[in-house]
Amino acid sequence: MGQKRIIFSKLFIIGSLAGLAVLILGSAVFMRYILSGLPPVYEMEEYTPSLTTKVYDRNNELIHEFSIEKRNMVPLEEIPVDLQNAVVAMEDRNFFSHPGFSLRGIGRALLSDMRTGSAKQGASTLTQQLSRGVFLTQEKKLIRKIREIILAVQIEHRFSKREILQLYLNQIYLGSGSYGVKAAAKKYFDKDLSDITTGEAALLVGLIPAPGRYNPFANPAIAQQRRDLVLDVMREQNYITEEELAVAKQEPMPVKPSQVEENKPGRYFIEHIRRILEFKYGTDAVWKAGLNIYTTLDIHQQKMAEETMNKFLSEFDEQVAKGLGIEIDPNDTEAEVSQPTDEEETAPVNPSEQAPRLQGAFMARDVKSGAVRVLIGGREYDESKFNRATQAKRQPGSSFKPYVWMAALQKGYTPATLVKDLSTMFYYDGRNWHAFDENADLYSLDLAKQSFISSKDFNVWVPQNYGGKSEGWVTLRKGLEKSKNLVAVNLIDAVGIPEVIRVARKAGITANLPRVPALALGVSVVQMDEHLAALTTFANGGIHTDNYYIERVEDANGRILEQHIPVEQEQFSPQHSYLLINMMKGVVQRGSGAYVNRLGRNIAGKTGTTQSHRDMWFVGMTPHTSAAAWMGYDDDTSYENAAKFTGSTTARWWTAIMEQILKDEPNDDFAVPEGISFAYVNPLTGKLATPAERNKMLEAFISGTEPQSF
Repeated sequence: MGQKRIIFSKLFIIGSLAGLAVLILGSAVFMRYILSGLPPVYEMEEYTPSLTTKVYDRNNELIHEFSIEKRNMVPLEEIPVDLQNAVVAMEDRNFFSHPGFSLRGIGRALLSDMRTGSAKQGASTLTQQLSRGVFLTQEKKLIRKIREIILAVQIEHRFSKREILQLYLNQIYLGSGSYGVKAAAKKYFDKDLSDITTGEAALLVGLIPAPGRYNPFANPAIAQQRRDLVLDVMREQNYITEEELAVAKQEPMPVKPSQVEENKPGRYFIEHIRRILEFKYGTDAVWKAGLNIYTTLDIHQQKMAEETMNKFLSEFDEQVAKGLGIEIDPNDTEAEVSQPTDEEETAPVNPSEQAPRLQGAFMARDVKSGAVRVLIGGREYDESKFNRATQAKRQPGSSFKPYVWMAALQKGYTPATLVKDLSTMFYYDGRNWHAFDENADLYSLDLAKQSFISSKDFNVWVPQNYGGKSEGWVTLRKGLEKSKNLVAVNLIDAVGIPEVIRVARKAGITANLPRVPALALGVSVVQMDEHLAALTTFANGGIHTDNYYIERVEDANGRILEQHIPVEQEQFSPQHSYLLINMMKGVVQRGSGAYVNRLGRNIAGKTGTTQSHRDMWFVGMTPHTSAAAWMGYDDDTSYENAAKFTGSTTARWWTAIMEQILKDEPNDDFAVPEGISFAYVNPLTGKLATPAERNKMLEAFISGTEPQSF
């Protein structure tokens, strides 16, 4: 019997030791698992919460913020004492004495969780909340709670109470996308943090447990009750007096957010630079790294331009709705004027059923540097974020003609050279386009084309001027000023389509350009930003500079990450460029863009109207600023029986915008380069004018190419 007892005792001891070993091993494994999920607490010394990236205009005015978390770091000494006291009073009254956790709080939470059967009770100290907010997830699990306590103890060992409180107040989420008390003060009260009152401090602290429920904009009555509760607790703990309590409870509640993003100007510009920055630095850097972006935009000019464009396009929408034609500038040779019938006047088009809204785009930049000052991608950003200035491809119409004229100048033409304003038929033989019978009149061409029309092997194109009239022969200058289609197609036939494409490419056009004679009339599609930069090359003496939008980018510590360095490319001679710009000045002085002349400035420009008035352009420039305006319909609609709009219509609101943009710009003329001479010529014959002629005009020439006879 004794032997059995000894054996049993030994087995019991062995079993106990084995169980203890298993328990120790299991505990070690469990602790290893717990600790393996803990980050090194020293990382908090370098902890940087997601910061707000700020965007500034050319005058260093803050115009936008990129932020997933509306957060700004602020030292503890800049945080109002009332706010610090309110946090301690409501969230952790023993903050300055506990080691990072509260045994009483944990016990109370465990009892509550045991009764409910779930891990829902919080009882977290400020330090625990900080460890959870910085390192851990928000899920309510026992393992996470254990890790939270361990981290809190480590944080308390490594950091002072003031450092912990500072980190807490800078990272706590307070609703409406605001992280940290500084961002929240701006969001809820539109105030700097240092200016908030005792009542406002209490309201912010009241948000901490449930920012959505206690949001004063969504639930003002509940938010006020919560604020008053915080104030009462502050009074109980002697942080404020009875008098301060009474005053704070009388403070009004905020009624709306401080910033209405939808009403801000420049939203197409902001979206454009967001794409640029995210491609270059990545999404996290743009939205979380606290970059400082200094842009080229002039926010005041931007706001004015948006208001002006919207005003004009709204008026044009009304004209379309009424089905009435608008007054057409008599100098606008691109216009097709038609009078409405009595039936059209008595039965206007219903815009809500038949006519979508006119869309528009506008862009202004510095001629020499390429800095973009204004960018409008359309009406109502919230309705359509599609940027018609940088993403849309539209036919430029006659605003493409300057590339054709430059090709002619490079082939030896002068502004006084006589060019054909004669009807010409083009046919396609399956491989190339050819001009047919250059000397035939319109009637003969009409007869000749009949044989081609009946053949499936040929395509025929017979271009016309607006109005169907031609003058026979006109100077190169007049052909551009009056935007004559027949001159353009005869020129491209004479100099060659490849030469025109080469000029457009050198100027900056990268879009696909079809090898057809109709290219001279702008049947290709281009983007506004590219078209503006290309035409601006001529105003810059033949030197091309790309559009740019960002002057420099700095990180959160002020270190420069990038700074714009202009790149200039000399693509055309200054002499040829001056001749073209001088002719484009005539478009404004006497031609299709004459409406712009009321500005009383030296402006070179070109209108553009595509077939059936689907696209209407005006591109104009001074020696310092160039700008492009477009209007049309997104669905490529043309309302032939309603108002007729043209490039000169677009020039009206271009003029209204530029009147404000140019008001502080000197009225300089385009500089005359060396190698240019002037001579008086007869505007009809292109020959030298006699001293007695009354209608003579002073024309520019490359020295040695002036007419030699009268």
